[in-house]
Amino acid sequence: MTIEDRDEAHLVTHALAKDTLSKIRDVDTEQVAFRKGLVKLGRICGYEIIDGAMDTEYVALETPLAETTGERVRGLDNVVIINVLRAATPFVEGLLKAFPRAKQGVISAGRDEAAGMNESGEFPITVDYVKLPEIGSDDTVIVADPMLATGSTMCAVLGHVLEEATGFENLFVLSAVSAPDGLLRVSETVPEADLLTVAIDDHLDDDGFIVPGLGDAGDRAFRTT
Repeated sequence: MTIEDRDEAHLVTHALAKDTLSKIRDVDTEQVAFRKGLVKLGRICGYEIIDGAMDTEYVALETPLAETTGERVRGLDNVVIINVLRAATPFVEGLLKAFPRAKQGVISAGRDEAAGMNESGEFPITVDYVKLPEIGSDDTVIVADPMLATGSTMCAVLGHVLEEATGFENLFVLSAVSAPDGLLRVSETVPEADLLTVAIDDHLDDDGFIVPGLGDAGDRAFRTT
C-alpha cells in the first residue's frame, strides 16, 4: 500500500501519482494535457483508496478447468463520489474509472476572492447548488476537490454532506495538492473525515493560493481566466 500517515493527512506516495502531479504542476503543460493529468490522478487515487481502505472477501468460483477460491473487493457498489464544482470534474472522471458504479453528488461552492481572507485565514463561501444522492450506512463517501487551500470551501461542502447523512462507513476528502493550513482546518472542523492528498505543499500566499501549487486548477482545465 502506498499511503503514508502524515499528521492530519494521509499521503498518496504511488510513483505514478507523483509523476502525474509533477507534469500538471508544470506551467508549460497545456489545457488538454492538464485535464488528462487530473483524470489520471483521480484514477490512481481511486485505486489507492480501494487498496488502502476497502476490505476483501474470499469467494468460491469455477475456472474453465477447476473449482477454486478467489478474492473480491467488498463495497465497490457502496461508494458515493461528491464533485466540488468545477475544478473537480476531471478529477472525478478519473475516480469513476476506479468506481464505475458509484453514486454521484454535486456541490457548487466557491470562495469570495474579492472579499479576501479574514484574520483567521478563511474566505466567505458561496454555495450555489447542492444535489446529493441518498447516502446509506454502508457507503464510502469521497468528496473530491483537487486543491485544498484554506479549507474554507471544503468545510462548507462537508457541512452540507453531513446535514444529509451521518453514520456512513467512511468519509474521505481527496485532493491533489493541499496546504498545511487547510488540512488543519478541515481536520479540526470535521474530525471524522480522512484527508487524502498527493502532496502537502509549503504554504499559502497572501491571496490564499497554494505555493508552489499548480495554479488555478479550474482555469487550467477549462481554459478560463
